[in-house]
Amino acid sequence: MPLRNRVDPCGTIVALAARGTFMGNRGGVLHNQNREIVRQYASRRWITCLLEFKDRRRSVMSPGRYTELFFLDEAVALAAGHRPCAECRRDRFNAFKGAWAGSRDSNGGLLFADQIDMELHRARIDRQKQKVTYQASLNTLPDGCFVHIESSSYLVWGDALLLWSPEGYLKKQHRPNDLSVTILTPEPLVRCIGQGYKPEIHRSILTL
Repeated sequence: MPLRNRVDPCGTIVALAARGTFMGNRGGVLHNQNREIVRQYASRRWITCLLEFKDRRRSVMSPGRYTELFFLDEAVALAAGHRPCAECRRDRFNAFKGAWAGSRDSNGGLLFADQIDMELHRARIDRQKQKVTYQASLNTLPDGCFVHIESSSYLVWGDALLLWSPEGYLKKQHRPNDLSVTILTPEPLVRCIGQGYKPEIHRSILTL
């Protein structure tokens, strides 16, 4: 029985056997002594990490330790509302921070992770702890964003929409640019992608 520690593009934590290419967490312990998820997040720090870093070893869902979450790729993690980790993915975090600053008037001041997390949290989850989505036309979205159409999640990629599955992207279909759809990727992260932050995409796109 797989643990409930995989995250889909809607941000839901689910039990799946498929492996991911990124790990992450939501600021602390989300599971109980039986390794069951009992809450969606512990703090505003939702991050995406490398699977391996400095030979560190962890036992997944250890008692009292932060809950490890796994994602198919970085585009899924962004759609769920996670940003790059500032420790194990420092270069990527710096690129992300530059795109974040470029997508708004930062007045040239210092930008800290806590500031990003505070704004991002409001854009990814509401007071009822439900995912925040919004409507927009497909022709306004940069590559790397996720949309929801007829109960399925799709990656926007070039002139196509790629159907997400836990194991990888299954098929490619034409991107109808005049269609208004539900956007899963939080709006501040859509702006970051539009400013040049390119999420790392699962290798299954190479076979479509």
